[in-house]
Amino acid sequence: MNSITITTEEYQNLIDARDHAIAMRDVANGAPLLTEKEALDYLAAPTPLAFWRKYRGLSQEQLAKAVHISQAYLAQIETGKRTGAIGIYASLARALGLRIEDLLPKEDQANIPPDCS
Repeated sequence: MNSITITTEEYQNLIDARDHAIAMRDVANGAPLLTEKEALDYLAAPTPLAFWRKYRGLSQEQLAKAVHISQAYLAQIETGKRTGAIGIYASLARALGLRIEDLLPKEDQANIPPDCS
């Protein structure tokens, strides 16, 4: 078996290229493009879930009802005080018309198996 060694920078460049390719595929498939203000709102939101719920124009109560959880539980997930189960994120993603990966904080995305959305 042959092995190849790359630098951390080269590895990060590969990850960035993959993420870019995924983003371009999603845009081609109709994913929303954010304005500059929306992008700043996304970055300022406590979690991606909090941003996307507001972006879709839903109250916490409406979204919680749609996925059969309490508003209080949704609020805790949105603020990062609780971590929802993967099934909850799958339901939230479906309700918001997104992929599971779109709702998770960046550090959690590495734990999602491919094609789980």
